[in-house]
Amino acid sequence: MIRRTRKRKGGTVWTGYYYNGRDADGNRVEIPLGGDLDEAKIEWARLDRKATPKPAHLMGRLFDDYESKVIPTLKPGTQNDYQKGLKQLRNAFESAPIDAITPQVIAQYRDARTAKVRANREIALLSTMFTFAREWGMTEKANPCFGLRRNKETPRDYYAGDVVWKAVYAQAPQELKDAMDLAYLTGQRPADVLKASTNDINNGFLMVGQGKTEKRLRIQLYNGSTATDLNTFLGELLDRKAIAGTRSSNLITNQAGLRMSYNMLRNRWDEARERLQ
Repeated sequence: MIRRTRKRKGGTVWTGYYYNGRDADGNRVEIPLGGDLDEAKIEWARLDRKATPKPAHLMGRLFDDYESKVIPTLKPGTQNDYQKGLKQLRNAFESAPIDAITPQVIAQYRDARTAKVRANREIALLSTMFTFAREWGMTEKANPCFGLRRNKETPRDYYAGDVVWKAVYAQAPQELKDAMDLAYLTGQRPADVLKASTNDINNGFLMVGQGKTEKRLRIQLYNGSTATDLNTFLGELLDRKAIAGTRSSNLITNQAGLRMSYNMLRNRWDEARERLQ
């Protein structure tokens, strides 16, 4: 709090109090609190107070700690997925005591959720958080998620055959064709395909870093002295990049020669499918 005084023409002294704060941009700002010290203290306390942490025995505190300490250390895609799950878990368990969460309570949550597959993911996330809760000394109880039955999931078994693949490929712009070809020849996920660069080509191999499993793979570009289809494709791709004057080291780039993002790739895929309808 800042106290300011000013002598008036009549000889009296004016006193005013200000809150020494920051605006949304981080710039220093003084907020008037009035001239009454008691009322100024009350207003100062309201402006200066910090959010009160939730009691350590409540699920809301566990959610807050996990969100601030663990989620920022995860990969962006995992962070996004966990935030969605955390939102649902907060709605159900925010105010509940940690030790009140039993397998029966979680089973009721599982059965009540209409999104059955998402319920499985949320229970898996909850199980992870209970592991941290034990490490942080927030509970001594066994993890209530262990041994709990999950909802039945039907694995996706759709395979895009030659007819579908060729139909979309025919409508695709060149950058989408390149991504489709590279994914087909390497068997990698779209996100890993988009990360591939010329720096990953080394001594007759394409080095692939998998973001999800964190494994590092080497894919041969030659079988003995014979070039593979992947090597032929990479040669044609690099020739086109050189002719276009593309300086980016990324193998998959947009028409401007810039790295393709996952959303850009997804938009091009959706547009190619829509043109088929």
